[in-house]
Amino acid sequence: MSKAEENADKVKRNPADKLKRKDYEKRLAGLHVQLVKLQEWVKFKGLKVCVVFEGRDGAGKGGAIKAITERVSPRVFRVVALPAPTEREKSQMYSQRYVPFLPAAGEVVIFDRSWYNRAGVERVMGFCTEQQAKHFLETVPLFEKMMVESGIILLKYWLEVSAEEQTRRLKDRINDGRKTWKLTPMDLKSYSRWFDYSRARDEMFKATDTPWAPWFVAESDDKRRARLNIITHLLSQVPYSKAPRQKAALPKRQKRGKYREPDYPFKYIPEVE
Repeated sequence: MSKAEENADKVKRNPADKLKRKDYEKRLAGLHVQLVKLQEWVKFKGLKVCVVFEGRDGAGKGGAIKAITERVSPRVFRVVALPAPTEREKSQMYSQRYVPFLPAAGEVVIFDRSWYNRAGVERVMGFCTEQQAKHFLETVPLFEKMMVESGIILLKYWLEVSAEEQTRRLKDRINDGRKTWKLTPMDLKSYSRWFDYSRARDEMFKATDTPWAPWFVAESDDKRRARLNIITHLLSQVPYSKAPRQKAALPKRQKRGKYREPDYPFKYIPEVE
């Protein structure tokens, strides 16, 4: 039994020690400035960056991705979250579905779940055969080596959440009307298979944690701390500097001339009391 399995029923961090919102927002603001600098450098140098997020349901992947992308351009930082494959896609070579979404020069592509679906949910829930899963684990290191050799900077993050925290978050999705959209029938089906997922994760790490594409694990019971840790690590893995940029200055506005505001009944939305 792995260390992660032995500790599955333990709370990794005292809830009272979780990072306070004010501290989190202050530190996140500084990291957002650095992410914008990274963005401009990626465009300037034509870098290709691919970031993969994996983890159990409720591990905090979506929140981490939102924290990364909320202050940068969606034309540079593209998020890919593919739906279930179509019948045509099921007939394709497995990796073929993901290749069109890989980054070109000047792009950062973030996968909210990726080709590793085959090593996780597909394997555990029986959507692929055991032979297909093992073949994937044998071949994906070569696929990723081709990515890296083509000039892609590949970062793979696994968000590790405790059993108790996952339960709390999934219950919150059931009871909070703002979060019900996050809860899928698949979440409920997979919830009971904690150790099946643990074994699948362990085998995935063993087969695909390579020198050219290692896995980085972030403990995510404290969502805020995990987001800061991930962003800080991401910034450390992509060498960047300040891209040259002409200092901006607002020009003078043109004079009104003969322009007059139209006498038109604009339909203003009502103000909330």
